[in-house]
Amino acid sequence: MPLRRVLFWSHLVAGVSAGVVILLMSLTGVALMYERQILAWADSGYRSNAPSPSATRLPLESVVERMRTARPDVQPSALTVRSDADAPVTVAAGQRTFYVDAYRGTVVGEASRTGARAAMSTLREWHRWLAMSGDERATGRAITGWSTLVFLGIVCSGIYLWLPKRWAWQNVRAVVLFRPGLQGKARDFNWHNVIGIWSAVPLFFVVLSALPISFPWANAAVYHAVGENPPPPPARPATTNEELRTRTRNVEPGTRNLEVAFARAAREVQGWRSIAVRLPASPEGYVFTIDRGDGGQPHLRDTLTVAASGQVVKFEPFSSQTLGRRLRSISRFTHTGEVLGLAGQTVAGMVSAGAVVLVWTGLALAYRRIRAAIRSPWSVVRKAPQRATDYGQRTDPDPI
Repeated sequence: MPLRRVLFWSHLVAGVSAGVVILLMSLTGVALMYERQILAWADSGYRSNAPSPSATRLPLESVVERMRTARPDVQPSALTVRSDADAPVTVAAGQRTFYVDAYRGTVVGEASRTGARAAMSTLREWHRWLAMSGDERATGRAITGWSTLVFLGIVCSGIYLWLPKRWAWQNVRAVVLFRPGLQGKARDFNWHNVIGIWSAVPLFFVVLSALPISFPWANAAVYHAVGENPPPPPARPATTNEELRTRTRNVEPGTRNLEVAFARAAREVQGWRSIAVRLPASPEGYVFTIDRGDGGQPHLRDTLTVAASGQVVKFEPFSSQTLGRRLRSISRFTHTGEVLGLAGQTVAGMVSAGAVVLVWTGLALAYRRIRAAIRSPWSVVRKAPQRATDYGQRTDPDPI
């Protein structure tokens, strides 16, 4: 059997088998395209108001202490300071996020779990776990993970099938340009080919980079590919205030000299846009994550450990990480396109929208083929493959 026919039937069967799940992941992927920007906009009303033009920010120790006084039931686990003069200090406490005025130390608001944030959370749950919860999430992750793997095979076989068999301009034009006025099967075939060809390369990377998120073996493969052993799984972070209090009960809260350490971190890396620090301090000192990007660009993120005295204990720029760790960090944000900033997010969202059309037109073409096979079983088998260049005259826009 010719290679093209083998690939075609594999492509068709895979698309029909996983098409609904792929369609759902693609739709939610489009909706999540600008998730970071939407969440920032949702909380943009929380600002720090300087009492005077010459006012300076409170020391971070004071911010933490005033936060604890105002909300004694909250145990801060991390602080994030942004470079914008009116940006509040973000205080993470378990699954809750608070915004504190950097000049007065007052709590100006809490990240809401309704509205845009709730909508994004629901979309993520559908995208990752098909909205399953609890122990069922493992099942949802398995379904989306294997559907992603099937989708990767569809994209790879499609790259071959979407290209014309004979490289004449008329044949190429028929599958790389939209043809107005087409209806039914010819229209679906034209859209399927055009969108497939133009989105194939970015779509390949978007789908491929999702595999390490879905499968431990794919995550390990990133490291093994460059001759490294994957790191052990991280310890489960505390998720509730009670867990945070339990973990830090025997550890001094240790915000003494936090401002000294922060000032050193801010001087160490020029052009930073945000600096996050975990609480309490580690035995070595405060661990700062210094970001020069928009939060989704790991190559612009450095880690700095500073002792309470202000002395730098360890500086780990992105370039100092092992190749496997760098590839794994980049792959995570390649899936969303964020590694390339806003332009990358837009491209990832557009190819996700393209995937919606690919699945829809692919299922429509498969339905017509199956319906024709049921009506006349031998017609599909005996039909001679052809690739006409004039959709107005062709009767069977068949990829094989």
